[in-house]
Amino acid sequence: MGAGLKPRGGLIPPSTARYNCTGMDVYEELLRLRKLGQKCAIATIVQVRGSIPSYESAKLLVREDGSMIGTIGGGCVEAEVWEAAREVIEKEQPRHLSFNLGQDAAYDNGLICGGQLDVFVEPVLPVPGAFIFGAGHISKSISKVASLAGFATTIVDNRENFANRERFPEAAEIYAEEYEEVFAKLPVNETSYLIVVTRGHRDDMRVLGWAVSTKARYIAMIGSKRKVINVVKELEKQGIASESFARVFAPMGLEIGAVSPEEIAVSVVAEMIAVRRNADSGWRALSKSVLAGERLRALLPQ
Repeated sequence: MGAGLKPRGGLIPPSTARYNCTGMDVYEELLRLRKLGQKCAIATIVQVRGSIPSYESAKLLVREDGSMIGTIGGGCVEAEVWEAAREVIEKEQPRHLSFNLGQDAAYDNGLICGGQLDVFVEPVLPVPGAFIFGAGHISKSISKVASLAGFATTIVDNRENFANRERFPEAAEIYAEEYEEVFAKLPVNETSYLIVVTRGHRDDMRVLGWAVSTKARYIAMIGSKRKVINVVKELEKQGIASESFARVFAPMGLEIGAVSPEEIAVSVVAEMIAVRRNADSGWRALSKSVLAGERLRALLPQ
């Protein structure tokens, strides 16, 4: 039987969750959510032994807000699968659950059929968006490497002769406008990666001040430790709390001795991948950031 999971506050329990709307298809909804940049989980009955109130391959989709469409048979089995799906969305790791419908009286909701079933619950993640601010040589390399690594890149720069399709043929979107005019147009969410590589300190400040107000999963800025500290101090003077910078990777990238734009791009995208995959390889020890993490934040002068 699947492990019992306790409901967490703020979630919509299966008894009140929104089920399949008329004409709504699980696969269509999956694609819609991915386009919106939202995560979800798909639960599929992958094996059946004996009699069950559903069928092999039946599917249930659970959204981030706990609502769902489709069904794998209802009852307590579905309630437990719903709980597991919430955990799968949060941790972005799949789970395999097994149920014996005649084993426990807790399943006495018309579901005691004497059969057994296995359910595979997998996370469905949107293509992560990498928003690169600045369209210089390093940005050009980061866009190429990030695209190869599975990120959809967006380029933002206020210079049209730099931010254009000829320089960034692989980019999903390109904006040649003032940064403040573009911010509201960008679909930044918990799966977004923001990379600040503008042409100067003033532009870096403009972008970083906005970036820390977002829910982006990864925020990084290029520059020496001295530059990073100076930029942060200036933004603090503007009223931005110092705690806002705790999740910023700056200087960005892993310490691999990178020198050329291409090498810097590899170090930055490697850091992005580590964040994306929740790597437990000790990669943070190679981070150059003086802001991200308690040990590195301690380097900041008080």
